[in-house]
Amino acid sequence: MGADPVPEAQKFTGFSGQALSLAGDKGRYVLPSAFRNLVKESSDGRILCIDKHPKLDCLVGFGLSRHDELEAQLDREEDMAWKRGLDFDRDTRAAQLFGYMRVPFDDSGRFIMPSHLVRLGKIEDQLYFHGLGRFFTIWNPAELARMNDDWASAKGACADLVAEQEAKAARK
Repeated sequence: MGADPVPEAQKFTGFSGQALSLAGDKGRYVLPSAFRNLVKESSDGRILCIDKHPKLDCLVGFGLSRHDELEAQLDREEDMAWKRGLDFDRDTRAAQLFGYMRVPFDDSGRFIMPSHLVRLGKIEDQLYFHGLGRFFTIWNPAELARMNDDWASAKGACADLVAEQEAKAARK
């Protein structure tokens, strides 16, 4: 007999919402709890996959379950190129899709961001997390603020979270 299907309430449903996290001591960052729990679900553990967004000045994060999806995407792109008579460099595209870093995090969500991703994502002392379904973006709030009006909702949410954090810091 096969394994029982995963109950609907326990299936990974995608990333949504927003959160702000401050850089901690020793160059550690914190994966906010709402995102942390979903990464655990989609990774069977405490592994966060992080890479540079292919077009935007931010990073992307996701769980290990996305690996099979990326393999299928690679196959689709190769097939579409073949059907259109276009060249397709599978090795280069695979390097782009599978170049993500597997970053462990502890029970509190603390992780060390690889230094090359700090540079590529223009990361400083705050991280803004924004859910996009299959993955989430990780922004330096200043970089997000530079985006056009297509990002107005994310920019507004980020600005509110930054203001809340600054108000908390001022009360201390």
